[in-house]
Amino acid sequence: MEMELGTFLTVETFLGLALVIPGAAAVGNLLLRRSPDLRDGMTFIAALLTFFSVVAVLGGLGTGSDAFGPDGLASGIGEDGQIRLIEVFPGLAIALHVEPLGLLFALIASGLWVVTHAYGVGYMRGNDEKHHTRFFACFSVAIMSTMGVAFAANMFTLFLFYEILTISTYPLVAHKGTPEAVSGSRTYLGVLLLTSICIQMPAIIWTWTTTGTLDFQPGGILDGHVTGWMVPLLLGLYAFGIGKAALMPFHRWLPAAMVAPTPVSALLHAVAVVKAGVFTMLKIGVYIFGIDLLARTGASEWLMWLAAWCILAASLVAMLQDNLKRRLAYSTVSQLSYITLGMALATSMGVVGGGLHIATHALGKITLFMCAGAIYVATHKTEISDMSGLGRAMPFTFGAFLIGALSIVGLPPLGGSWSKWLLIVGAADAGERLIIAVLLVSSILNVAYLLPLVGRGFFLKAHGPRTVPASPAGAGVSGNGGGLAPGTSGLREAPLLCWLPPAVTAAGCVILFFWAGTVRDFLLPLVTAG
Repeated sequence: MEMELGTFLTVETFLGLALVIPGAAAVGNLLLRRSPDLRDGMTFIAALLTFFSVVAVLGGLGTGSDAFGPDGLASGIGEDGQIRLIEVFPGLAIALHVEPLGLLFALIASGLWVVTHAYGVGYMRGNDEKHHTRFFACFSVAIMSTMGVAFAANMFTLFLFYEILTISTYPLVAHKGTPEAVSGSRTYLGVLLLTSICIQMPAIIWTWTTTGTLDFQPGGILDGHVTGWMVPLLLGLYAFGIGKAALMPFHRWLPAAMVAPTPVSALLHAVAVVKAGVFTMLKIGVYIFGIDLLARTGASEWLMWLAAWCILAASLVAMLQDNLKRRLAYSTVSQLSYITLGMALATSMGVVGGGLHIATHALGKITLFMCAGAIYVATHKTEISDMSGLGRAMPFTFGAFLIGALSIVGLPPLGGSWSKWLLIVGAADAGERLIIAVLLVSSILNVAYLLPLVGRGFFLKAHGPRTVPASPAGAGVSGNGGGLAPGTSGLREAPLLCWLPPAVTAAGCVILFFWAGTVRDFLLPLVTAG
């Protein structure tokens, strides 16, 4: 297949640009720190170019059966399907490749960077946040590392970018500088570094010494090298070592990180950071262990039940949270376990359903987080019990929240319905009827902790006088400093850049419902190659 997109523009070039452009944007933020409009405009252009670079990789490969070879990797990239950047040791290199799951993850993260940067500008200015340059520079580095995770050709490369992602997002979690932010950021950094260095790294070393390679290979690399009790033990080291997947009991970092500004919660903790965790979990299952080995040995059965427990337990904890972002954080802990469950089922549809859920949950949850930020910018309210009547004053924000919530629930015609359906099919293929029941009950719990906010906002009256901190001029379209007095009428939405992005991602939840079949077919080489 001809891979040239132009005289000099090849798939390999665009693959490199997907990493280089966000890194250059981080430097550009520092250089343009005294020109806020130019700085933010430059970063927005960089986000667009990063997304277009990933799209160009997809366009250069095509979406048909010839896009990926029989080994599941992009045809025509490097002699062995890899682009080797640095040879660290013989047989161990920092290398990139393209496979379906990584390309999907890169499309999601880069596309939502465009939306979230626009939202971030509106939020940071509307809420009078400080240190914009540091914020957007670290944000750019985080996107660069996410692209590295998505396109990593081996576990060594993935681990390297995984750690850069952790370190680059620490200043974002600690951004406000309050005692609560400092405490939350320390929990965030401590849990993620502890799990990756003390648990995940030994698993990687064990894999390297046992197999002599860390390359991601369809069908896995461990079959014939580890047997018996070693298989579930090694899987356990990976599962708990991937702290970003937020498996209980290593989940506390995620609620703690909700002290960060909402744009951080929206992209990094609804897409990049947490999705890097479950993306790694899927990569481990498919390319390190191989679903055939997991199914034959039953090594992932314990992980399946742990994921099922996390789905239900985190949902129940979410119902008890009055703070909106904390409720959404525990919802994320639950939803991430859907993806871990998909891998642990060790069935084709389980893996494909987990991969599709990365996309559907990303769109749904980023919508919810951005809506939470819009509510805060307009009203300075954070507790759900204080949000009665806000839906009538902020119909665009609450309407977008409703769509995102229904997608998380799994109600047609929204994208989340298809990923949950495929997971149910995967559970049926594995003969796990109780897991099917868990998935159905969890959707009811999703209704219980997400929809009351919408009902309270639209159908209950605003109650009680309150004092609202003054926001900068323009924080509300009415010029009332962003506050909503009980009993007032008319629209009191946050600034355009705070409510329009969640409206866009809410529309994406609908569009994904009709494109879910295309995404499923795109992911099938994960389980058919080899």
